[in-house]
Amino acid sequence: MLTKRLIACFDIINGRVTKAVQFQDNIDVASAVELAEKMYKEQIDELIFYDITASAEKRKIDIDTVKNTSECVFIPFAVGGGIKNLDDMYETLKAGAEKISVDSMAVRNPAIITEGAKAFGSQCIILSTQVKRTGKTRSSYEVFIDGARLETGLDALEWIKKAQDLGAGEICLNSIDCDGTMAGYDLELMKFAEKVVTVPLIASGGAGKPEHLRDLFTLTQAQGAIISSMLYSPRAERNYSVRELKEYLALNGVNVRPYEN
Repeated sequence: MLTKRLIACFDIINGRVTKAVQFQDNIDVASAVELAEKMYKEQIDELIFYDITASAEKRKIDIDTVKNTSECVFIPFAVGGGIKNLDDMYETLKAGAEKISVDSMAVRNPAIITEGAKAFGSQCIILSTQVKRTGKTRSSYEVFIDGARLETGLDALEWIKKAQDLGAGEICLNSIDCDGTMAGYDLELMKFAEKVVTVPLIASGGAGKPEHLRDLFTLTQAQGAIISSMLYSPRAERNYSVRELKEYLALNGVNVRPYEN
């Protein structure tokens, strides 16, 4: 049985971690490097950084924050935002990232998925996609880009199937409806997704308490869970330690990497 992964997600602006609700009203939380080091010491399984304004501002990713973070964490580390081509991917990997997340640029230029997979391997390429239930597509779920600011008309399930076929090694589904609400993941979305792709699925948006992680991992085939609010958000009712979450999940029959004292 594959180990389920807890993934700390940082939405970054100018080297600082921010937290939003449904991709709006970001508040400042902490230095990205300092928080990454804290999460690493707490034994989080993976980290993922999104430079959330890079695409909208049409600039490169914050490479200095990637470099500084890679020097203090030694776990799988994915980076997304502002990555437009293979040169950007190479620069990001050289700076210390292990995986590349593509989102808005992949919608605009799907070939970047195939190019990245051929150059660095499918295991290195994550298709991250922002999804909202609009009722305007076949599945009712629509893809949004540019920090959830722009609707595309793309059906979310058709898009993730295409991304898999193009070479994406993982799919991260970001629920705009659930993002920052701390009311639980969109389990229906994940159940739909697992019927159309075979690569590992990561759920994002909505985690607020341990029961949400339990439900995700026991009721769907998700391999990874993005958690942020429940770890560090000032808006959360309470913050949990990684140890608390792993011990709770293990007691509830979820196969997680054990916490080491």
